[in-house]
Order: sequence, then structure tokens, then C-alpha cells
Amino acid sequence: MKLTDKVAVITGGARGIGLAIAERYLAEGARVAIADVDPAALEEGLAHLGAGERAVGVHLNVCERDSIDAMVTQVVARFGVIDILVNNAAVFDMAPVLEVSERSFDRQFAVNVKGLFFTLQRVARQMVEQGHGGHIVNMASQAGRRGEALVSTYCATKAAVISLTQSAGLGLIRQGIRVNGIAPGVVDTPMWGEVDALFAKYENRPLGEKKRLVGEQVPMGRMGRPDDYAGAAVFLASADSDYVVAQTLNVDGGNWMS
Repeated sequence: MKLTDKVAVITGGARGIGLAIAERYLAEGARVAIADVDPAALEEGLAHLGAGERAVGVHLNVCERDSIDAMVTQVVARFGVIDILVNNAAVFDMAPVLEVSERSFDRQFAVNVKGLFFTLQRVARQMVEQGHGGHIVNMASQAGRRGEALVSTYCATKAAVISLTQSAGLGLIRQGIRVNGIAPGVVDTPMWGEVDALFAKYENRPLGEKKRLVGEQVPMGRMGRPDDYAGAAVFLASADSDYVVAQTLNVDGGNWMS
């Protein structure tokens, strides 16, 4: 029970990795707010967690500062404090460099970078006001470690997440706030159906082939599953990681070594 009586906010927490982390945090004794832009997904996520008073769903659009403020206010009103933030909300798109649209570029940076940063900032201010520090976990990606020809914008956003994790980690540690990150590899979530379809389009592949190939190429021989990331998220939110600052942990089955 590494997170007994802690209060965690997980953005993009209604499905996929976010929901798997929420489930594990509850098992570790935390109270959890899953924050998501999709009301139907929030309802389904809460039903899946089945945690009663220990879990709450909160509407959050990370692209709107007022929405971020309202989320923090709602969680503090419900639970009293925020001890942990998992910045998991993100969007994905891909296209050849010559075909990337301004709309796609702006949307990915608005959610993956700007939204992440201002959520981090607002929650960090709450943690400073509380006076007992906290833990912030930013979800990056192996895509932030290297460029990919068809994924230029997404890779750039996740590289920015790794950089922001370093800067925020250094900027907040004297206030007792540990900021670290997790860089997943390829993860078998419903979103990969969309990703696979885009690779099929741009690489002229049959549907399903890209997903199969990337899974086979992982040294462990398979894609990650959402619950593969929950243990790292517990570690980075607990006292076990109190001397870990500004790091981004690769959790990818051996895909990337650093």
C-alpha cells in the first residue's frame, strides 16, 4: 500500500494507460480523480473502477485554462488536497512531412505540450500552497527519443515533454515536488487501431500488418499493455522515488536503451 491516503489526479484517465494507472493507484490505497474530456468515457471508467467514494470523474479539457482551474478546484473540494498528478492526456496524428497540416500540428502541441505544461503548473501551485510537496508524472513516449519520418509532430511533442520534465523537475524540487516521466514504447490500446490504419494508408500495408510487425520487433516479443506501466507510475508517485528527479523512465520492453 505505497500510496495510502494520497490523492491522485490522472488526466486522460478514463481509458487505456490512464485507467490502468488509476486502478493500480486505488489498489495501493490512494483516492483517485480521473480527468477526461469525454463524459461517456468518464462514466465507463468509473464503472470499471468500482471504487465508490474513493474515485471521482472530473471533466477536463487541457486546452482550456479555465477547465484546468475548475478541475483542481473540484478535486480539492472533494478530497482536500492533490498529492499526485499523472499527466497522461494526449492526442496522436501522423502524415509525411510534406503533408502535415497546421491544424494537426497545432492540435498535437496544444494537448501534448501546452495542456500538459499548464496542468502541471496549476497542480504544482496547489501543491506549493499545501506545503508538503508532491509527485508529478508526465507520460512521454519512445517517440520523444528519436524522430520518425511519418510521425514528425508527435515525436516533437513528446521530445518537448521529456525536456519539460527535466526543467520542471529542476524548477520544483526545492518545493518538495518531484517531477519525472515515463516513456512507453508501442502500447496495445484502442488508439492503435487508428495508428495502424494511418500506417496502412501511408505505407501501403494491409490493415493489422504494422501492429503485428511493431509487436514482433520489441525485444520482449510483444507490444506493451496498459497495466505494464502501472508499476512505474506507482514507483514515481511514491516515497520510493523521492531521490529521483527530472528523469524519464523507459518502459518499453527493451526498445530503447539510455
